[in-house]
Amino acid sequence: MDWGKCSKLPWKIVLLLGAGFAIADGVRSSGLAIVLSRGLDFLQSAPFWGIVPMVCLIASIITEFTSNNSTTTLLIPLLIQLAQTMHVHPLLLMVPGAIGAQFSYLLPTGTPSNIVGFTTGHIEMKD
Repeated sequence: MDWGKCSKLPWKIVLLLGAGFAIADGVRSSGLAIVLSRGLDFLQSAPFWGIVPMVCLIASIITEFTSNNSTTTLLIPLLIQLAQTMHVHPLLLMVPGAIGAQFSYLLPTGTPSNIVGFTTGHIEMKD
C-alpha cells in the first residue's frame, strides 16, 4: 500500500474507533475495572430484576458519549463480575448491557455507521 491509498482512508473514523478501544483497554489494564466491580459489591443482595433496567440505562447513557463498541468493551467485563457477585448467569446482565449500548442517538460518535455518514459532509450535527 502506498501513501496515496493511505491518504484516502477515512482517518477520522479509524482514530475515533481506535481511541474508544484504547480507553476501554486502558480501563481494563489499569485495574480500574476491578476497582469499579468491587465498588458494585453492595448490589449482591439487590433484586436482579431491579438491576437489569439500570444496566440498560447506564449503558445507554455511556454510549451517547463513546462508541457502542467501546461501551460494550468496557461494560461487559464489569457486568460479568457483577453477575458473579450476584450469583446469576452473566448473560442475564450482559444482554441488557449490550442492548442498552445500541441506543446511541445523541451524537454521531455513537456507532461506526453514524460516523461514516457524518464524515461525508452531507449530514450536519443537527440532523
